[in-house]
Amino acid sequence: MIKTSIIITLLAIATSYLLLTPTKKSSYYHSLFISNSLSDNVSVSNNLKVLTHRPHIAGSEANNEAAAYVVSILTSSNIPTHVTSYDVALAYPFSRSLVLTNSSTESSFSFNLRQESYEGDPYADVIDEVVPTFHAYAKSGTAIGYVVYANYGRVEDYLKLKEMGINVSNTVVLAKYGKVYRGDIVKNAYNEGAIGVVIYSDKKDNGGSDEAKWFPNEKWLPPSGVQIGGVYSRVGDPTTPGWASCGECERLSMDEVEKGGDVPLIPSLPVSGEDGEKIIRSIGGPVAEDDWQGSKDAPTYRVGPGPGILNLSYTGQQVIATIQNVIGVIEGAEEPDRFVILGNHRDAWTFGAVDPNSGTAALLEVAQRLGKLQKKGWKPRRTIILCNWDAEEYGIIGSTEWVEENREILASRTVAYLNVDSAVGGPGFRASATPQLEELIIKATQKVKDPDNSSQSIYDSWTDSNSSPQFGRLGGRVSDYAPFLQHVGIPAADIAFGKGYPVYHSQYDDFVWMTKFGDPVFQRHVAAASVWGLVALWLADEEFLPFNYSSYAKELQVTLDGDLIKHCS
Repeated sequence: MIKTSIIITLLAIATSYLLLTPTKKSSYYHSLFISNSLSDNVSVSNNLKVLTHRPHIAGSEANNEAAAYVVSILTSSNIPTHVTSYDVALAYPFSRSLVLTNSSTESSFSFNLRQESYEGDPYADVIDEVVPTFHAYAKSGTAIGYVVYANYGRVEDYLKLKEMGINVSNTVVLAKYGKVYRGDIVKNAYNEGAIGVVIYSDKKDNGGSDEAKWFPNEKWLPPSGVQIGGVYSRVGDPTTPGWASCGECERLSMDEVEKGGDVPLIPSLPVSGEDGEKIIRSIGGPVAEDDWQGSKDAPTYRVGPGPGILNLSYTGQQVIATIQNVIGVIEGAEEPDRFVILGNHRDAWTFGAVDPNSGTAALLEVAQRLGKLQKKGWKPRRTIILCNWDAEEYGIIGSTEWVEENREILASRTVAYLNVDSAVGGPGFRASATPQLEELIIKATQKVKDPDNSSQSIYDSWTDSNSSPQFGRLGGRVSDYAPFLQHVGIPAADIAFGKGYPVYHSQYDDFVWMTKFGDPVFQRHVAAASVWGLVALWLADEEFLPFNYSSYAKELQVTLDGDLIKHCS
């Protein structure tokens, strides 16, 4: 009897103690997540260095090694992780050639189509692993014709050429990168009757007028730098539109893909600014308008046709290759069937220090901090899923196949998808989102210090203290948010530091460029991870989802008013 009374008394004391002792609230863990005690710019730097030590195009051994590294970091952070593979149609260059002939002198010049290594390049021993410059899913074939210069290759540029009396039919178009998607440049040229397209990186748009201003001395694209990229106009595996590329699934042939209008019907090649300028010098005819001209030390840009003749030949190799998405899951304690998804892609055309592995390094930083929170007792209310996608560069393939395979469960259970692609390309925070997520992003930027000025928040620098934060809208096929938002209707956001960078999709997008120009002390990476993870934590932990639909209503009203004005005018 005495023993029983003692036990009851002890239980009563313990119960009262538990009632009087507050448990740690979610806000405690959220503040801890962005604290200096958990963030680690050295770890971020190390992760990026490992991820970018070799070129790792989708379908390559090097990219599979990068996937294994991501798995190792997630699992070491106590995050159960698995790999989801798909067999998808990818394209690689088999042969390429480009010859310029002066029709009046019959002299010819064959371009080497190579990006040159720079002095002291620490990656010179793996440069041969960089894929030869090409356009993924470009049409195989040969085009021989007079050159016409078409500025950026936009619809309005061809209207200007028509005003000048220039006929593009049966010519090879030379166009600059910029303003529009490269696939649209090729498609627009085809619609105007061109038989081939060469796209180059103009020095005026990529900076530098002498050797001192090129990478590795400055941030600008070297003369031999080339922007590699795809020309496919949809998302997902081209041979399985609308369904996942699983097992022995049904596939379209590439002839059927071509008939669908989703890949170009004329051959194209990307070339450097140096090569583009040489072609420009071969073109006669009317002088192009002032805003079509190049930098101060460039030759006069004329529109042609000719007398320069280009002989463009390209043969691509279409293969079914295995890609690997890495998926890490932290199961929710109270609502495990509701998902907050964070995503970034891993594959790169070359080394990918900015695009996309600055984002991968930020994702791993988020994962490592979440692992530390778990050790301190935190458990999310809802499930957090960390996704590292493959084959994004080819046409947002890895994420699209995953969404297509899991469409119903994602549509019914996903709270939001938070994307980071190129997390850091320079200073300046930017964000795009569906409107109900805007307030959360604003709130997060108010709590995270500006990586370039610790005396103020990211929000302060973003708004410059005199304006409202400017959000972009998520449209087109820009990154991995596309299948979530546009195919399934899931709220989505995309954040980054920096807008554009000169060595985009070239072999100079390496760890050296990042440490010298993108983020020398890796504080921008840390800040990107803080904002990204904090928004995810609020969505995962708040009892009531912290969406603000008044922002959505306002946006709809603005759009409606704009449409009415257009209609009335």
